[in-house]
This record gives sequence, C-alpha cells and structure tokens, in this order.
Amino acid sequence: MAVANYRNSKPSGQPAMNALLRFFAVLSVIASASAAAAVADSAKKVSFEIYYETLCPYCSNLIVNYLPELFESDLISITDLKLLPYGNAKISPNGTIVCQHGPYECLLNTVEACAIHTWPKLEDHFPFVYCVENLVYNNNYTYWETCFKKLGLDASPVINCLNSDLGKKLELRYAAATNALEPPHTYVPWAVVDGKPIYDDYRNFASYICKAYKGTNKPSACTKSSVGSVRKLKMYMLRYFGGEEPMKSKVFGSRQSILSWLQGIAMEIA
Repeated sequence: MAVANYRNSKPSGQPAMNALLRFFAVLSVIASASAAAAVADSAKKVSFEIYYETLCPYCSNLIVNYLPELFESDLISITDLKLLPYGNAKISPNGTIVCQHGPYECLLNTVEACAIHTWPKLEDHFPFVYCVENLVYNNNYTYWETCFKKLGLDASPVINCLNSDLGKKLELRYAAATNALEPPHTYVPWAVVDGKPIYDDYRNFASYICKAYKGTNKPSACTKSSVGSVRKLKMYMLRYFGGEEPMKSKVFGSRQSILSWLQGIAMEIA
C-alpha cells in the first residue's frame, strides 16, 4: 500500500498539541535516563501489554489520556510496556488483512508497527505512537506524517517499512500474538498485566501493575500521595513549552541537565 495515496497538506497549527507532544518526549527521556537508579531491575518488571487498533476511539483514549501516567511518575521503572497494533483485524482467505475500521486503520496499524520496529526502545517509539493517536483522538489522523517533523524524526525508515513486505510481516506477527491470547480477546483495547487480562478496568492499570510487582521497594507511583503532584507538574510544564522547534529524545543534550531542570520546576511549583 503506497503511502503517497494518503498524504495531505499540513493542518493548521495546533500549539497545545505540539506542546503536549514535546512534554511527553521529555518525560520519555527522563524515564530512560533514570533507569539505572530505578527501584527495580529489569528482571522484576511487570509486563504490561496493550492489544489495540489505531482507529478505535477507546484505544486512542487509553493511549492519549491514560498511558502517559506511566511517564508522569516513576511507574515506568517497574513496567515493561509493549504496544501491539492489530486489534480486531482479520486475515482473509487470500492472505490480506482486513481491519475493523477499514483500510486506513490497516495503514496506521502498520505505520505504528513499523515505528515500534524502527525505534524498539519504548522511550523512542512511544512519543510517535502518542502523536499519531492524539491525531486520531482529535479526528485528524490523515495528517499522521506530520508527527515525524513534530518529533524531529527521520521518516524514511518507517515509510520504507510501510511500503515494503516488512510492514505486512510485522502485522502478521502481531496477528499471531493477538490470536494466541488466552483467554481470547473479545474487544479492544485489551490490556494484559503480568499475563492476566484486566478486562474493562484497563484505565486503572496502575493499581494492577503495583499489585503484580514483586520487588521489595515499590515506586512512589504506587502510593496515592504521588498523584496530585504529578498532575500539577504536568499542567505547569505545558505552560513552559511553546514555539515550533521539533524535539526528540536523542537530541536533548545532557540527560543530567534535563533531570536537574525538571527538579527545579518541581521545586518551584511545590
């Protein structure tokens, strides 16, 4: 499926969305930078899998309005998040993939699969997935290519993946993983924590992750006292991001300076 068929002119400016994207790009770097000092080693992390499809409104709502909680606190330090974009798609007898919300959903499923493959680290691919799903959430998903510029990312690896056999191969892998779920998924988003589905309570994933964590020292995100300060910090940081310069995790400069900068803001709003 050629990507050229889906290109559109750039939409009007969305400064609030651009600010939010840059905010989560920064947070993803901070999460990666602090991994060495995390309260849990990787062997003790709780697996958290999201089986979804890109044009599902409940899925975009989860990704845009709930998953960022992982990055707004230290919950990510005990969480191994995996995103699997396939959902309720089906493989037809002739081998083609048919998606619940039509061909464009198949396109975006493959786009996000290619992004995850191109940037396998969570802190690298989550900002892009978030950006695309934010456009879906705001019914602007035909402008998904603008996410490359907004995040300062090289589009060519993802576009090449999309327009080659690799894109379909990745989707078939997600199809196999989705179809192998036990119990089988019955809707999307289908959230699985530590191998167990959490059904309709997927918005409350933090409590399941905290409960499943077997480490000796739980992160502060597993205490109720951390929630208010996290949201206050988020709102304050949104005011700090303006302008149109693209940002991405690999060009921020010193990781330690980012941590110091964040700590300074936190002290100012305390």
